[in-house]
Amino acid sequence: MSTSGVVIVTGGSRGIGAAVCVLAAERGYDVVVNYANDPFAAEEVADHVRKHNRSALTVRGDVSQEDDVLELFDAAAELGPLAGVVNNAAITGNTPGRLDEHEVDVVRRVVDVNVTGVFLCAREAVRRMSTRHGGIGGAIVNISSTAARTGSAGEWVPYAATKAAVETLTYGLAQEVADEGVRVNAVAPGMVETGLHTAAGLPDRLDRIAPTIPMRRAGQPPEIAEAVLFLLSPASSYTTGAVLTVGGGR
Repeated sequence: MSTSGVVIVTGGSRGIGAAVCVLAAERGYDVVVNYANDPFAAEEVADHVRKHNRSALTVRGDVSQEDDVLELFDAAAELGPLAGVVNNAAITGNTPGRLDEHEVDVVRRVVDVNVTGVFLCAREAVRRMSTRHGGIGGAIVNISSTAARTGSAGEWVPYAATKAAVETLTYGLAQEVADEGVRVNAVAPGMVETGLHTAAGLPDRLDRIAPTIPMRRAGQPPEIAEAVLFLLSPASSYTTGAVLTVGGGR
């Protein structure tokens, strides 16, 4: 059993989520790698966790489905006491475009995954970690986006709106559980070099936007992971209700 406890990372099979899983293992946590579609990618991340002599589980599940979330948390309990939850799973939905080009069914799905999914995982985390429920405390880190502030005009306005909702949820929940041993914070990444851009049909997006970033480059997933692990760790013991922007100045 880890001396630091168990961390659940939703959407942990790729990109930022995968980087968080690996860094969490380096910092002494056992890790539950949640994924939606790619068991091979999830198991590869789990193998990296085990190379750091930490335990790892891969758990398939749709975070917008209550039964899947309950199974995820039940599986995590098999590893040991829950220390933290990183709500990273999210989707952009449509191919980038103006709001009036988006399909309502796809937007509903984006809201369900990005907002309802965070609500469900945060709720279950509180029910297990809060001293009010007999827990010993812990930390929740929600992954937002600088899009919550910029609006992502011409690309993913509905996605940006869901990230603003995640930040509001972060503020409110942090206040509710601040005296119950649970800290709730968010990390808002800016432009990060992941497979999202190519998957959305925009392989040149990073090169196009990087010059507009004050640091003149996109971020790397491990740079976001460092911020997440800070907010999970005792080093941020007096930090709750915060949104830490990691966006190269943009």
